[in-house]
Amino acid sequence: MLLFRSEEHVERSGKPKGAFMTPEQMWRLADIWYHDRDDPAWRRRSADEAEEVFAEIGLNGDFWRLT
Repeated sequence: MLLFRSEEHVERSGKPKGAFMTPEQMWRLADIWYHDRDDPAWRRRSADEAEEVFAEIGLNGDFWRLT
């Protein structure tokens, strides 16, 4: 993961473009993804469950499709 100030900054960097997310989306993803990680009953999310999390925070498109 690379952090940039803007899409224009990505263009100037010469790095290939991937998917974009806002800092707010990144924070929500981390919060949802890891909030129960210390629970002994924790289990890994299925691909469908992960896609639901992505969609919930507005991460849509082919990049975020796992199934």
